[in-house]
Amino acid sequence: MQQDISPATAPQHTGLARFLDACHLRQPDATPVWFMRQAGRCLPEYRELLAKYDVLTIARTPELCTEVSLLPVDRLGVDAAVLYADIMLPIQGMGVSLEIDPAVGPIIHHPIRTMEAVDVLRVTSPEEGTPFVLEATRMVRQALGNQKAIIGFCGGPFTLAGYLIEGRPSRDYFYAKSLMYGQSAIWHALMEKITTVMADYLVAQVRAGADAVQLFDSWVGNLSPSAYKEFVFPYSKRILDAVKRETDAPTIHFATGNATILDLMVEAGGDLMCVDSRYDLDEAWARIGYDHGIQGNLDATRLLAGWEATEAGMRDVLRRANNRAGHVFNLGHGVAGQTDPDLLRRLVDAVHTESARLQTKTCQRSFDRVARGLQGAFPLTGDWGCAPVILSLFLAAAGDIFPMKK
Repeated sequence: MQQDISPATAPQHTGLARFLDACHLRQPDATPVWFMRQAGRCLPEYRELLAKYDVLTIARTPELCTEVSLLPVDRLGVDAAVLYADIMLPIQGMGVSLEIDPAVGPIIHHPIRTMEAVDVLRVTSPEEGTPFVLEATRMVRQALGNQKAIIGFCGGPFTLAGYLIEGRPSRDYFYAKSLMYGQSAIWHALMEKITTVMADYLVAQVRAGADAVQLFDSWVGNLSPSAYKEFVFPYSKRILDAVKRETDAPTIHFATGNATILDLMVEAGGDLMCVDSRYDLDEAWARIGYDHGIQGNLDATRLLAGWEATEAGMRDVLRRANNRAGHVFNLGHGVAGQTDPDLLRRLVDAVHTESARLQTKTCQRSFDRVARGLQGAFPLTGDWGCAPVILSLFLAAAGDIFPMKK
């Protein structure tokens, strides 16, 4: 059963409350932080495990998956754990033979390029295809209780189809795009199966204990707006709509290089939209609309340049977010393997401190304005005829502290 965890029930000043408040466009006590690939090669404890087990073994073993998922929560102080589960796990459950090369990514032993290959793919339930993911989610939930959020995820339809058709990660996706344009019946048949499995997979993760889910369509920025609209949009929308229909969990919609298709991605769905570091956050948020949250978008390479460059980038991202409710701090994409984990911890602490300080300043400025207004509007004679003026000042201050959706 889905846990009864909400902004109203999560304890105050916890990572869980901070993250859920941002997802629901409520002002948190500080900006929540987590990182894509936070449970990865930058952590020496993870590298030690990877010397003993391959990626898929770790992901498919609930005890190991739980251990790795919790590492960054303890080591980095992030507000949310993201489940250590490769996006190809449900694809493997559909009957696809594959391996994960840590230096390359997913390698498909028999690429899917014919209708016959699509026909033999199984549409499996999460309980049948990925029971280990659901068990790991329950174990992470038990370990974190109501102190930290859990983020589940799945691969986006274009990215998964691209891997299946290409056979491995690609810079240009020639095979995938040529099949999409030239043999669209095969493309749509493949997307139908991927969509059904991924929608059920995300819903099952929420019911197992995830507080929010992210759709990782990392490489869909390779498409033009018209191609995205025709070949991907309907499937992404169906996945995200299923989560909203079956659960009340927030959804996060991610892609890189998505500036040209951002408006369509918003239309497809997602409570929070992601932009990578190539798009200034304030411009992206204005385009998305303030009825959506935003996640991002520090350039991950700043962490390789040292603290001074990291701190400057962090402050720029927070400045562009403008203390508006609905911002989740993250990188533009994943943590680089050579990143110093101590620097990540320093970044998490700095985001919390800086964003809390910004909110304190906002409160102080607002109440100073009320005090000055009271001095002028409410004379010592005690004339209550100016009560409407006093009320309007207090409402203005509240609007500064708890900004309304725009």
